[in-house]
Amino acid sequence: MSRTIAAFLALGATFAVPCAAPAQHAPDPPAVGVVEVVKRPITETSEFLGRIEAINRVNVVARVTAFLEKRFFTEGAEVSANDQLYLLERGPFQADLDARKAQVAQLEATLANAKLTTERQSILLNGPAGVRANYDTAISNQKSLEAQVQAAEAQVNLSQINLDYADIRSPIDGKIGRTAVTEGNVVSPTTGTLTTIVSQDPMYVTFPVSVRQALVLRERYAAKGVRDAVVIVLRLPDGRIYGQTGHLDFESNSITQTTDTLLLRGTIPNPPLYLAPNPVRELTNGELVTVMLEGAEPVEVPAIPRAAVLSDQQGNYVLVLGTENKVEQRRIQVGQSTTTIASVTTGLSLGDKVIVEGIQRVRPGQVVAPGPASAGVQAAMNQPERVGPRPGASQLGSTNAAQRAMTRDGG
Repeated sequence: MSRTIAAFLALGATFAVPCAAPAQHAPDPPAVGVVEVVKRPITETSEFLGRIEAINRVNVVARVTAFLEKRFFTEGAEVSANDQLYLLERGPFQADLDARKAQVAQLEATLANAKLTTERQSILLNGPAGVRANYDTAISNQKSLEAQVQAAEAQVNLSQINLDYADIRSPIDGKIGRTAVTEGNVVSPTTGTLTTIVSQDPMYVTFPVSVRQALVLRERYAAKGVRDAVVIVLRLPDGRIYGQTGHLDFESNSITQTTDTLLLRGTIPNPPLYLAPNPVRELTNGELVTVMLEGAEPVEVPAIPRAAVLSDQQGNYVLVLGTENKVEQRRIQVGQSTTTIASVTTGLSLGDKVIVEGIQRVRPGQVVAPGPASAGVQAAMNQPERVGPRPGASQLGSTNAAQRAMTRDGG
């Protein structure tokens, strides 16, 4: 019995010995991808709403009263300078011209006889039978006939002009519109516009700029000469970028008080896309487009990936790699940006390492395991960029003001 109790006590002692706890390992710091703040060339861009306008616009009208006999152009086609557009009834004008020419011929014959009379009186004046009064009368009659001939020739010229007006031709190269009068109707200077022609290449693009934005552009480009420092790029209504670039050539000398905007104008080529059967061009008179003013030369600014920029109620900030790989929060001011690149005006220095990947897994003060950002981020940083206005309510307000200005200024 005593042996059984001893064995039981020994077994209880064995189970009473506590088991050793497994060793606890600290979690590894989260891996993040970082990029350095570097200077990179970007093309600054400002966007505005604009309208395409033809440089030349002609309202074709009749200069004389006559029946419209024939129309030679195709409505909506392009015409060249001096192309025949309309033919008016020529008969009355031709008859009037012939009558005027006959009158000139009659007066010239009378003038020739008067000159002979003057010569005879001049010879007689030097002889004993000469009478001074007869000579003076002959001279006066000759000069009167010469004046009548000149007046008759002027009437011939006028009749010729009226006859030429019966042949209506295009004064410019351009695209012609619809005809307002058809064959068989009587037209006159009071009839009004017969048709309209607008030039096609090059074209104007006009766009209002808010005074605030105009001051920004002046500060940005004044040292380089505003007109030479920017180029005009158009975004078409379907979102495509137009293949031609233009240049500024005019700015209004006064502010539009109702919209507080300054009207700018540029010139841009409009070559034909297709030639047959009629030329087809990209830009059309009156078309609404987006005007992008781009710097002619890129500028170098501190830049980071746009994905690294975070926002809260206090503004924009980034997470940077501090000493001993600890995360720090930096408040920054963002300049013009794209969806991939952000230019930084304040808050960062060249060489700072900004966290761009793994941001969701870290917080300020946390130790991280940094590494280079992915190849896609690196490639995006090396791509040439065109940066536009920073997003925000101020840009929306400028767009609304531009829309109101385009409506008021004829857009």
